[in-house]
Amino acid sequence: MKAKTFSAIGGWQSFMFCVGLYVVALFFSIFVCSAVFFVVNGSSSSSKNVAVEKSVTNSGKETFASVAR
Repeated sequence: MKAKTFSAIGGWQSFMFCVGLYVVALFFSIFVCSAVFFVVNGSSSSSKNVAVEKSVTNSGKETFASVAR
């Protein structure tokens, strides 16, 4: 009986590695570019919300790290 081997798959290993590496790099580049874009081109409504939040005075309580919107 002839033994079954998968030696043909071994030839695709380097190709599949490069494809996987390309997909991961593409995902991260889209994420980084969109993050930079939104930082540079902030919407006008978010900048107005920041100005309104800064004008509100503290109610007398000591607040250390408030992240509420």
